[in-house]
Amino acid sequence: CSPTYSAQAAEPPRSVGGLSLGGAIDEMPYEAHNYFTREVIITDLPGFHKGFITYGTCRYPDRILRIKLKYRDRSQKFFKLLLERFKQRFGDSPQFDGDQYGNVRAWKWRFTDQEGNRVTLELQHNLKDRTETIGNMVKLSMPGAIAAERDCFNETHTEKDESGSNYSEQDWLQ
Repeated sequence: CSPTYSAQAAEPPRSVGGLSLGGAIDEMPYEAHNYFTREVIITDLPGFHKGFITYGTCRYPDRILRIKLKYRDRSQKFFKLLLERFKQRFGDSPQFDGDQYGNVRAWKWRFTDQEGNRVTLELQHNLKDRTETIGNMVKLSMPGAIAAERDCFNETHTEKDESGSNYSEQDWLQ
């Protein structure tokens, strides 16, 4: 089942905390990296404790594909204020994306931008789940571009045997 992308807002969000999806990563001061995309940590953003910026390395080299920012204010009161502002700006029918116990409360909006890219915006408040960031976080991403990045990485990094077949296609039990 594919998620529905709505066009409630006249213009979907493309930036948060002074960072923009599709922006150049080389303009950002950063500390760390990982996997088929790379991730950097930014700690000097007004109003935010820190940010995790994911950028491409293959199909979209050095382009920001996901922004996750942790707000300095961790309170539920601040979360409720943010949620009201997000609903006013991006539509009052986001999808609930939290857990069934109420430890993580998350609301997600889905958009399609003018270039046809899917854009998701998620506002999250985490009370207790230590595997997630405690407090308030906003996440802005282009899931289609992240999937394309994964595909590109897999295409260029799949090992082949002497016949030219991908190892992943072989029956390794024989």
